[in-house]
Amino acid sequence: MILCKVTGTIVATQKKESLIGQKILMVQPITLDGEPLGRDLLALDTVDAGIGDTVLVVQEGQAAAQLLKRTDVPVHSMIVAVVDGLEIVE
Repeated sequence: MILCKVTGTIVATQKKESLIGQKILMVQPITLDGEPLGRDLLALDTVDAGIGDTVLVVQEGQAAAQLLKRTDVPVHSMIVAVVDGLEIVE
């Protein structure tokens, strides 16, 4: 899983039929300190996240298919949780 910040929404006038009704968001991977890390990703939103939310993203096609209980959805990254708080214990 990857810790990310939601930075935007994607509007698609045409989608694969299996994605109709699904929300796609742009997310930026971040460090535990909230600093940007790497490139933005597109992720299917399964938890009604919004811009500015910190989220957990699973980035494996097989995991996405299992979570959706479908194999016909062309998804590589999925938002699976909104992070309410983060505590780092050293």
